[in-house]
Amino acid sequence: MIRTLSLVIAATLAMGAAQADPRANYLEFCADCHDANRLGGTGPALIPQTLKRMRGPKVEAVIRDGRVTTQMPGFAEDLSDAAIAELATYLKTPLEAVPPWGEEQIMASRVLDEDYTPVDAPIWASDPMNITLAVETGDHHVSVLDGDTFEVLDRFATPFAVHGGPKFDPNGRFVFIMSRDGWVQKYDIWALQQVGRVRAGLNSRNIAMSGDGKWLAVANYLPNTLTILSTEDLSVAEVHEIKGKDGTPSRVSAVYQAPPRDSFVLALKDVPEIWEVSYATYPDMNYFGGGLAHDWKIEGPVPQDTKFPIRRITTPDYLDDFFFDQAYEHVMGASRKGEDGLVIDLVIGQKVADLALKGMPHLGSGITWQHGDTTVMATPHLKDATISVIDMQTWETVKTIPTQGPGFFMRSHKNSKYVWADVFFGPNKDVMHIIDKETLEIVKSMRPVPGATVAHVEFTKDGSHALVSVWEDEGEVLVYDAETLEIVKRLPMRKPSGKYNVWNKITFEEGTSH
Repeated sequence: MIRTLSLVIAATLAMGAAQADPRANYLEFCADCHDANRLGGTGPALIPQTLKRMRGPKVEAVIRDGRVTTQMPGFAEDLSDAAIAELATYLKTPLEAVPPWGEEQIMASRVLDEDYTPVDAPIWASDPMNITLAVETGDHHVSVLDGDTFEVLDRFATPFAVHGGPKFDPNGRFVFIMSRDGWVQKYDIWALQQVGRVRAGLNSRNIAMSGDGKWLAVANYLPNTLTILSTEDLSVAEVHEIKGKDGTPSRVSAVYQAPPRDSFVLALKDVPEIWEVSYATYPDMNYFGGGLAHDWKIEGPVPQDTKFPIRRITTPDYLDDFFFDQAYEHVMGASRKGEDGLVIDLVIGQKVADLALKGMPHLGSGITWQHGDTTVMATPHLKDATISVIDMQTWETVKTIPTQGPGFFMRSHKNSKYVWADVFFGPNKDVMHIIDKETLEIVKSMRPVPGATVAHVEFTKDGSHALVSVWEDEGEVLVYDAETLEIVKRLPMRKPSGKYNVWNKITFEEGTSH
């Protein structure tokens, strides 16, 4: 009886402690991912500026139930309803001060490695165009793989919580890697050495490399900026404050390069706009020159106070993700509601078509290939067990392919007759679907490691092998013969996420997300 009473008292005290102090609960349950200062780590910043579109009850629901399409768990078993409500209120409370992070602070953070020694040629004998980087998020490293032998040439430390795909310069020599807390790392693949690092934001989304390799654009959640860095020395070229036409501050959902247009294209998260930022050397003052950039004129002369003029396009809805056609004249955007999509013509700056895309498509992982006399684009869905295949000429859905669960990534190669698509969410997370590119039918569903998440495929330069991640802390990269679909090598790694082949990424190889 006394022992039972003691246990009840202890449990009551523990529950009371979990309810009493929202900051203590934050430090216990949230800080590992969102940092003790609430400015973001592997997860986004949790402050009013980033939560302003989420009402209190919605924040409570996420704390209680988690988010099925992310790594955010639910805490219903750890916290009472009252504690969850208090924690939600705490997250909506402003920080005493959000540190400024402009050009001065960014430059003060820059560190160039004193022991970095440039080389005239690779110090290894592998094919420079067939190098593949494997990001290991389990212990924040990247492995540099020979794409022919799959030997690990180097394994180097990255900033904490790498987010988004690394970006290679046009020669495939330097790679730039971004972390969720805004650090950008430059690494020399030829020398197998880090060149330096700079913190371009406090909480960042992704990066994009200019077509000429001179500039790196960093999309930031906090502060609301687009930072443009010189790739040569990681110095700041410009910091653009992000505000809508009506002055509303906004985070940047994503930024990508549009090489034929000599521009970056970015989607705003809190304002229904997309921006095109020119990095061209324009020939006169009437339009942004280079590529197709002349298709859109601006009123009056190009502003003299910026090297990177901005064109703003109002969109019918908020776009959290998007995909380009091959000419980079059209943007296929996903509605935030996850119920449909649309096509924006960048030449005229207007919507020209609707897309039948239910279930929150992950357009950032979309891929294209030649199908008959047309080009099709396929995308997985984060909330629906299907893959949508769309005709890039008519914008009509060619086929909806049922899968064993919502997926996250797709990949193919021009020399492969298959598309590889994972089932990232749900009980069948260990399934990898193999889809025939001609018939659009699933011809095989593999379970290489039963019970483990398998995801994100990358091909070698020639398409002969496909690399698949076993997305576990004690995971591995599985190397498949892309024709026989048999495993030929296993590379142990710490929660390998993305793999990125130099040739596929710098040539925008068919079947690679761009």
